[in-house]
Amino acid sequence: MRRRCRVIEIQNESFLRSNERERRGKRRFEIEQEVRYKMLYGQRIAETGNGKTLNISSGGVWFSTESMLTTGMPVELSMTWPVLLNDNCPMKLMIYGCVVRSNESGAAVAIERYEFRTQGRNYPPVPHPGFEVQLPN
Repeated sequence: MRRRCRVIEIQNESFLRSNERERRGKRRFEIEQEVRYKMLYGQRIAETGNGKTLNISSGGVWFSTESMLTTGMPVELSMTWPVLLNDNCPMKLMIYGCVVRSNESGAAVAIERYEFRTQGRNYPPVPHPGFEVQLPN
């Protein structure tokens, strides 16, 4: 069974002039990180690619793509979070949502849910008593 996302009509997002008001409901943050995306067709992966996030909010993400993505299709995004947990543990942000807009250079995804995953800790090696650790030069 193929899940299709509800497409949301997006108003023209031209650059704002000084006398215009921001109409977006969520604050966007300019976070530029490598991102991997998977377009989903039911339980199957229909397409994969790499890109770079350009901005992100709690409601959506805009990122560069290798090709135009199909509007309304479910997508999974994976990116390394730019801040370490407890200053030593890298995290990955997983975003699940739908493509709401796409062109030749990028796509907008409405976030349905997200989760942070840890990627292991960056602890230095701890020598065991009685053993000498030889680190490569």
